[in-house]
Amino acid sequence: MNITALKKIIARFPKARIMVVGDLILDQYIWGTVDRVSPEAPVPVVWANKRTYVPGGAANVANNISSLDGKACLVGVIGDDAHAKIFKSHLKIRNIDSRGVFTGSKRHTILKTRVIAGHQQVVRVDWEDKVPLPDALNRKILKFIKDNIKDFDAVIIEDYGKGVINAELLRDLGAISRLKRKIVTVDPKEEHFLYYRQVTSITPNRKELENAVRNLKIKDMTNTFRVNFDRLFTDKDIALAADEIMKYLGLESILVTLGEQGMRLFESSGRSTYIPTVAQEVFDVSGAGDTVISTFTLGLCAGATKIEAAYLSNFAAGIVVGKLGTAVTTRQELMDRLGNISKG
Repeated sequence: MNITALKKIIARFPKARIMVVGDLILDQYIWGTVDRVSPEAPVPVVWANKRTYVPGGAANVANNISSLDGKACLVGVIGDDAHAKIFKSHLKIRNIDSRGVFTGSKRHTILKTRVIAGHQQVVRVDWEDKVPLPDALNRKILKFIKDNIKDFDAVIIEDYGKGVINAELLRDLGAISRLKRKIVTVDPKEEHFLYYRQVTSITPNRKELENAVRNLKIKDMTNTFRVNFDRLFTDKDIALAADEIMKYLGLESILVTLGEQGMRLFESSGRSTYIPTVAQEVFDVSGAGDTVISTFTLGLCAGATKIEAAYLSNFAAGIVVGKLGTAVTTRQELMDRLGNISKG
């Protein structure tokens, strides 16, 4: 790992232009303290004293890119409601291009509310839509992508399974991206793996990869993969699964995140690289996967090899999990972390 080379890549982040397509979420945090149990039920009473909002889902990916000084354009759907106004105001604050954010008149803005007492999340409440997009709205999104993809270096597909990412959209987006020779990375939903054909890279976590293999049963793949689907996958199983999925979908690489065990990068050349975690302390893993795909894609846009981009994403995720809530990191924090590594 060449720290000087990684720093040069980070210095080129401001030149990267990335379109982020996916499910849009507004994350609401209610902060407070707990000093007693409710007399009505065995649950804590939270004395709320602050409410904050953060762009979530695909918007958190765009927020990560913007925080690292890249240019992000968000594409997705929100509702026609009060939460939509809050959502768009936070995109503006973070300098995220919202031209591709469309309003669904019969949908509401997805809201995830987390109640935090001290440093502990007490409960999460989700209000969301999962129904497929109407054809007219899907066509609007596709038209925006077709008309504007020439202005971007890469496309990130952020699939939370809330209806925006569908087979038709991915088929057309994939064809356009290949024609224009754009980098395409995907934060996948396990039941949608068959959608992600011929993209540059997907970034599943261990559970998503295991479940995808179980869902697919590798029935249309080669006969080299043999695993007991009723047990947890070993490291060898993970490597076999990644290799088979990579061949079957025609991917250039798969970056598998393994939580406290770090990550593994599998490339179509057959090379596999294990990257141990660099997290110094872990407060909250919310949004860490968003940081991984954001930094990995920024790295590729800035001329990094896939291994260099994976190392950068690992450092960025190590910073973010040390913060509470849906957090991001900055170029300066990333530079400082690399500087500390080189001194050590």
